[in-house]
Amino acid sequence: MKISTKGRYGLTIMMELAGKFGEGPTSLKSIAERNSLSEHYLEQLIAPLRNAGLVKSIRGAYGGYILSRDPAEITSGDVIRILEGPISPVDFTEEDDPAKRDLWLRIRDSIAEVLDSTTLADLVSFREEGPQDSYMFYI
Repeated sequence: MKISTKGRYGLTIMMELAGKFGEGPTSLKSIAERNSLSEHYLEQLIAPLRNAGLVKSIRGAYGGYILSRDPAEITSGDVIRILEGPISPVDFTEEDDPAKRDLWLRIRDSIAEVLDSTTLADLVSFREEGPQDSYMFYI
């Protein structure tokens, strides 16, 4: 399954909002500028996220968007399904060989498990381990 720019940029929006959770609304303009993205494109992506109830819009001079729930309650799977549709690495039919069909289903389920077990809170608190953290050398 290849995730398009819709899913990638949608996740960027949601991570930005998660990082500012509890601080008030964030404008799409500021998200676009921080991530070098098109504000117009982000406007197209925020609508389905708002319609699905993941974000709320706040009107006014200091308006923008906020998450509708705590970042620990929204998974990357929620976001990807809204913007990309169902998770399916392969379109298969019942005519497919049973062994291949089982493989495709296991791949789909594995992808879904990773997406559904990774919350926005997990993503914004992620810290990459550098080589110095990964290996301990004793002299």
